[in-house]
Amino acid sequence: MRQQADMAIELADVILFITDIKQGVTAADKEIALMLKKSKKPIILVCNKSDTFGEIPSELYEFYNLGLGDPYAVSSVNAKGIGDVLDAVYEHFPQQDKNDENESIIKVAMIGKPNVGKSSLINKILGENRVIVSDIAGTTRDAIDSSFENEFGKYVFIDTAGIRRKSKVEDNLEKYSVIRSLLAVERADVCVLMLDANEGVTAQDAKIAGEAHEAGKGVIIAVNKWDEVEKDNQTMEKYKKEVYNKLSYLSYAPIIFISAKTGQRVNKLYELINMVASQNALRVSTSVLNDVLSEAITIVQPPTDKGKRLKIFYMTQATTKPPTFVVFVNDKDLFHFSYERYLMNQIRKEFGLIGTPIRMIVRQKEDA
Repeated sequence: MRQQADMAIELADVILFITDIKQGVTAADKEIALMLKKSKKPIILVCNKSDTFGEIPSELYEFYNLGLGDPYAVSSVNAKGIGDVLDAVYEHFPQQDKNDENESIIKVAMIGKPNVGKSSLINKILGENRVIVSDIAGTTRDAIDSSFENEFGKYVFIDTAGIRRKSKVEDNLEKYSVIRSLLAVERADVCVLMLDANEGVTAQDAKIAGEAHEAGKGVIIAVNKWDEVEKDNQTMEKYKKEVYNKLSYLSYAPIIFISAKTGQRVNKLYELINMVASQNALRVSTSVLNDVLSEAITIVQPPTDKGKRLKIFYMTQATTKPPTFVVFVNDKDLFHFSYERYLMNQIRKEFGLIGTPIRMIVRQKEDA
């Protein structure tokens, strides 16, 4: 934890030093203050548990002895003084150029059950113990962002709290952690669903995978702890078949077998992330799309119902992330799910779209 505190200090733009006004200045406070002063970073000294309103509490003045400037008396319970602290923090934020947003940075969320190795994988990628790793499930409480750059590109890896079944989520802190994990999925370009090779796909894995699928994110399935599995030349293919059988709606997601402990195949993960991110953002021109549509209709005629045949006029791509296609037809009711799936498969066959869900919106247009 001390190593992680040192790392956090090094990476921070501003440091909030939280103390307990009821306890007064302790020996640990003095030690931490000395450590923070050596960092040469802006430090905001916050004295928490100042729960009474009115005059400045006399206990506050003792904290000037730490030599960190004016202390802020706050109460986290009553939200007293929080605004002043936020203003002080904001003053020290570095100036950002509006053009700083780099489209080439890929945001990758590590998702999965507790204790499948999400934090271990990020630490292996970063080459340092940025994230606390423990055999105790639930060590990661919040979504933690880590920037990383190598010869493959620029990334932000988001370590998320493991998501347990709702019946197992008891305390408010864990409920908050689950919400933050789901928000991390929303922020991500690509989600790496981590499975434990020893356990296989569980019902909870399927639920977590569904969150990423429904959010329209690029998905990679990473089977971790592969070094612990006894293997023959058929093991990998059998395992893939079993995963796709249980996660049939993720049949588009590539599977990689890794070991966060040994680093096995971790380097191959970057290429997969890049490919899936580009596929999730793929845009197809309307003319090319309609050539594919015309060929698909020729191979398999649209269905009929009570003598009325479905007519498909044209198709266009509305958005990316995920690729979303709008189909204009004469009668929406004739556009059966089976034919929609057929057209989606034809689109995948032509353009790949590996690792990304695709959406299809049907619009009814009067037949001229």
